[in-house]
Amino acid sequence: MRILVTGSSGWLGRTLVPRLLRDGHTVVGLDPEPGPTTAVVGSVVDRGLVGRLMRDRAIEAVVHAAARHKPHIEIHDNSEFVAVNVQGTLNLLEEAVAPGSKVDRLIFTSTTSLMISQRIRDGRAGGAGEATWIDETLSPLEPRNIYGVTKRAAEELCRLFNHLHRLPILILRTSRFFPEADDMAHAIAQSDENTKANEYLFRRLTVEDAAESHVIALDKAKELGFDTFIISSMTPFSPADSRELLVDAPSVVARYFPDYRKLYEQRGWTMFDSIDRVYDAGKAQRKLGFVCRTGFREILDSLA
Repeated sequence: MRILVTGSSGWLGRTLVPRLLRDGHTVVGLDPEPGPTTAVVGSVVDRGLVGRLMRDRAIEAVVHAAARHKPHIEIHDNSEFVAVNVQGTLNLLEEAVAPGSKVDRLIFTSTTSLMISQRIRDGRAGGAGEATWIDETLSPLEPRNIYGVTKRAAEELCRLFNHLHRLPILILRTSRFFPEADDMAHAIAQSDENTKANEYLFRRLTVEDAAESHVIALDKAKELGFDTFIISSMTPFSPADSRELLVDAPSVVARYFPDYRKLYEQRGWTMFDSIDRVYDAGKAQRKLGFVCRTGFREILDSLA
């Protein structure tokens, strides 16, 4: 296929573009920042550019990974988030269904962040009695910042264009795979490496797994038509663990992974005292046929 990848200079794009090329696809990377995986320097906000790229390169599929992200909140105003995350998505959708377009599928990189309301974010401190079990049925969605609000709006545009034009679209709500430290690291007892390891239990995946989910979604999009998936490492937990996870997470983890304490002690690591949410990626396994290769077991094995 001839695939347009937006956000091609980003963390995901730098991994996804070479992966698609290895499969024999022709890939056009679009990003405001130059880089080895970016063929065209420009923004999705420029609809004229988007249209010319789709027509001139005879684009058949789009992976829309470009976005203003949560860390950008401190340095970009709200209008920039609306311009990139909402208008940019609309530009791609409109050009994808314009007369003469060859685009027959679109994969939208969304985020689990839009599922986290202030109530969920507050967790035990906010009076919660158990960890929140999060799958695609969670409702209502009440994003707590401009990033989440604009990504939610972009998802709705995708739904609308599938409804109006029957353009196959799959939405991938990825959990954390960024390499940077948590923006609340100052309030977390664990080191950055320790924090990331813990998160594979309930809200993290590798960038390689994130890229692979997009490869599979491209293959499945026309068959599925439209759907939304949480993309995250498979959690070992079940909803029955939710109450204890909130009050004594280390004991729950030890039941599933008896060797974790010894491996952690060797590094001076600790588990979070409390886990206030769990992302359930079971739907992606059942319908998309995708499971992350790296989970908490693999992290422990690497420590051993």
